[in-house]
Amino acid sequence: MEIILASQSPRRRELLERMGIRNFRVVSADIDEREEEQLPPEQLVCRLALRKAEAVAEKAPKGAVIIAADTVVSLDGTVLGKPGDKLEAFKMLSTLSGNRHQVYTGLCVIWDGDKRTEYEVTDVTFRELGEKEIEDYIATGEPMDKAGAYGIQGYGALLVERIEGDYYNVMGLPVCRLGTVLLELGVDCLALAAGRERE
Repeated sequence: MEIILASQSPRRRELLERMGIRNFRVVSADIDEREEEQLPPEQLVCRLALRKAEAVAEKAPKGAVIIAADTVVSLDGTVLGKPGDKLEAFKMLSTLSGNRHQVYTGLCVIWDGDKRTEYEVTDVTFRELGEKEIEDYIATGEPMDKAGAYGIQGYGALLVERIEGDYYNVMGLPVCRLGTVLLELGVDCLALAAGRERE
């Protein structure tokens, strides 16, 4: 069985490996994400994950399992994507400072004509941040390719006071939910990790 991750994200690749899936291909899904910008966050991430999975599935060999995901940060219903520049990153982080926000990840798995699309949401609370702290964090370069301008798995952990929900969802892939969907489709990640099943 061939497994394809429809994402160039190094974090998603790492998490898939942590789930016990070692032999998979990475294929980038080139879609225009702006088409869906007006949707509520939970619908937005599901729609984008589905479109990514479908784009890759069109070129994939028959029988391949396609996994796609999309993550956004939402504060009071406003979606924060990846910052376009350092000024936008500063504005995002200043807005998140001292507030609780939500991280949504849409997940789509396509296999043998079956499409499963779901989403996970995690509440994240930032501590109060000073301007210099924000500037120093931006200077690390970490915020520039991440939704909401931070990465909880890196230096961004210093900004997070608490989370409620799936930590891995904040990294960009809801591991437990994905594992459950794959198991329902017949892919047992624990068996793969134990070496009892071939991919």
